[in-house]
Amino acid sequence: MRYKGYDVEPSALALPSGLFAANLIIGRGAAGHAASLTFDALDYFFEAEHAIAYAWRWARLWIDQQGKRAG
Repeated sequence: MRYKGYDVEPSALALPSGLFAANLIIGRGAAGHAASLTFDALDYFFEAEHAIAYAWRWARLWIDQQGKRAG
């Protein structure tokens, strides 16, 4: 997925407890020079879909905040 020039990869990791960890990779950069940040276990959820939705929302907030700092 793309959001404001960033590549966003939300995911849910199934844990032995039955919960799902909301994980996220945010990347940006030219081909061959891409930089990415990984955010693991942002929070925990009973359903994978909720974990992914949370990570996606968290990514948009983080990216929007980066724009405020640059401006």
